[in-house]
Amino acid sequence: MRIVKLSQESRQNLLENLLKRSPGNYGQYQDTVQEIVDRVKTEGDKALFELTAKFDWDGISKENVKVTEEEVREAYDTIDPALTETIRKSLKNIRDYHEKQKQYSWFDTTPEGTMLGQKVTPLASAGVYVPGGKAVYPSSVLMNIVPAKIAGVDHVVMCTPCNKEGKVNPAVLVAAKEAGADEVYKVGGAQAIAAMAFGTESIPKVDKITGPGNIFVALAKKAVSGFVSIDSIAGPSEILVLADETANPRYVAADLLSQAEHDEMASAILVTTSMELAEKVSAEVDGFVAVLSRKEIIQKSLDNYGYILVADSLDDAIETVNMIASEHLEIVTKNPFEAMMKVRNAGAIFLGEYSSEPLGDYFAGPNHILPTNGTARFFSPVSVDDFVKKSSIIYYSREALEKVHKDIEYFAKAEQLTAHANSIAVRFEQKED
Repeated sequence: MRIVKLSQESRQNLLENLLKRSPGNYGQYQDTVQEIVDRVKTEGDKALFELTAKFDWDGISKENVKVTEEEVREAYDTIDPALTETIRKSLKNIRDYHEKQKQYSWFDTTPEGTMLGQKVTPLASAGVYVPGGKAVYPSSVLMNIVPAKIAGVDHVVMCTPCNKEGKVNPAVLVAAKEAGADEVYKVGGAQAIAAMAFGTESIPKVDKITGPGNIFVALAKKAVSGFVSIDSIAGPSEILVLADETANPRYVAADLLSQAEHDEMASAILVTTSMELAEKVSAEVDGFVAVLSRKEIIQKSLDNYGYILVADSLDDAIETVNMIASEHLEIVTKNPFEAMMKVRNAGAIFLGEYSSEPLGDYFAGPNHILPTNGTARFFSPVSVDDFVKKSSIIYYSREALEKVHKDIEYFAKAEQLTAHANSIAVRFEQKED
């Protein structure tokens, strides 16, 4: 991996390079995606099936687009029972974590005759997208569906690509069944996002769409945002490791590559205060890449977006961490908890040398659908909050309103909104007379 001495210039160059990975910078695909979205919106199943036949399975039809119970049973029979058991263990941890995120309605009353509050209501329906292609993601099934179900969503629809024979990966189907998906459809890509956003004859319209995907999926989510809610527009995977001289270079190298293997645009960055560690990590990376199964993808990722940055101080390193705002941040320093308190921007934070990033991907419990491309500055991981909405509750008795009505009328008139003032004043006009 390339080793770069951290400076203001090198940091700026790095940020500019990383931003090239943002879905907002792929305008050449925008028109293609918009055309797909518009076709599905206007033509429904006809467009959906034609596009699925073109990209995935040419046998798709209204009769077989939905996964059947028989196909689910076949999936259970196909996969190793040990994998089913692992999925269930992971599912329990994810449920336990997300249960703690639940919010409840609240109401406050006063002796003066007022009541203010907030009503928390789950969304009626949600659509979750689970990608296929270069890897299989039953873990993303759990991360999408569990918070929706805990929030109380009535109907959860899942879309995921099938293979050329019309089969969905059996591990993905088992995970969907275990997590509680109500329906699973064999469609992927931008056309699946459009189908869930607008509805077709076969696939119901939903209120919100969550889940990761490739650039076409990301741009499709951007195109339908506003017609439905979305979680965020996700970019390629990324990891940033903050380490000092106490870190184990072999562990750090292995963790960097855990994200580089996702795709050629994934980002893997080490920020360290130790040049000795930087050189050892670089050597360990070379050794791992030579033997790992996805070495071609890993090498392209490292060539394009892999960096080892050497900082003069831990404060400089943490400043860089906050500027990059990485999807995954590992802190492997002498006192990781102290360093964590200075971190403002990260999707998920892993502390210490035994909290490797894949722990969060698969098993610990927190959601692995995270903000990318610096959006951790203002976005959060997918959570139960994504699947509820909140309504303000306001009640005033006549006596309570009477005490403040002149203030409200005065405020409204100051904004030259006399009808606003009048809607309050009419309630007390007899008394004024």
